[in-house]
Amino acid sequence: MSATFERVSWLKYGYDIEEVDDFFELARAAYEGAPHAELDAEQIQQVVFDLVRRGYKCDVVDAALDRLASAMIAKERVGIVGALGQQAWNEKLAQSATTLYPRLTRPRGERFRPTANRHGYDMAEVDDLLDRLTAYFDAGEPLSAQEIQHAAFRRRGQGRGYDEASVDAFLRRASRVLLGVQ
Repeated sequence: MSATFERVSWLKYGYDIEEVDDFFELARAAYEGAPHAELDAEQIQQVVFDLVRRGYKCDVVDAALDRLASAMIAKERVGIVGALGQQAWNEKLAQSATTLYPRLTRPRGERFRPTANRHGYDMAEVDDLLDRLTAYFDAGEPLSAQEIQHAAFRRRGQGRGYDEASVDAFLRRASRVLLGVQ
C-alpha cells in the first residue's frame, strides 16, 4: 500500500517513506480486522518514524495519525456498545478518566517530576493545560482531544521544567479519553 503522502523537498527531512507506508499498511489491516494485525490508539499515538531527506511531510503524516487514532477509538466504541451497551462504554471512559485525576489534583508546579540535568516543558504552560482539562471534566468547559494532542510547550532549563516523557504519556492518555467522548 502506498500512502502517497506529500513529500518534502530534497533538501529537507521528513518521515521515512517505507516506515510510514509499512505502518499504515499494518493499520489498514488492523482496522479491517485481520487476525495477524493488532493495533490500538495508544500504539498509534506512540509511533515514531526516522527522519530522512525527501521523506513524507511530518505534519501531513501526523494529521493522518490523529485521524487514524480517532477511527480506532470509534471502532472500539462501536464494538463495545454493540456487544455490551452504551453503559459499558461510559464506564470504560469513566475508569480511564479517573486514572488522570490523581495528577490533576496535585498543586501547580508539582504535577510531574521536574527535570534534573536536562530541559523540560515549562511548568506553568503544562499546568495551564491541565487546569483546562480539569475544568473539562468538572464543569464541562470546552476542550478537544486535538488541543491536547497538538499542545506545545516552551522548554525550560534544569530543574525548571517538567519531565517531557511523563507529560507526553499523560497527555496521550488524556487525549484517548477525550477522543472516546467525542
